[in-house]
Amino acid sequence: MFLSLFVVMGLVQVIKPQWLWRMNRPLQAPFVKDYDATEPSHAGYVMMRATGVVMLAAAVTILIVAVR
Repeated sequence: MFLSLFVVMGLVQVIKPQWLWRMNRPLQAPFVKDYDATEPSHAGYVMMRATGVVMLAAAVTILIVAVR
């Protein structure tokens, strides 16, 4: 069950990484005055997608092994 959360988060990170950045805005509040100035660049979002692909592959692999 907990592993399925990682699969969903990996899918969101691959499909729309901007959503994760926007969901984390409240966590930035004590540290950031201008949210728009801290938004990742295009290259940053590409890196987030690449990380999401790795996380998604690992979660699916672990899920397949656990189901067997």
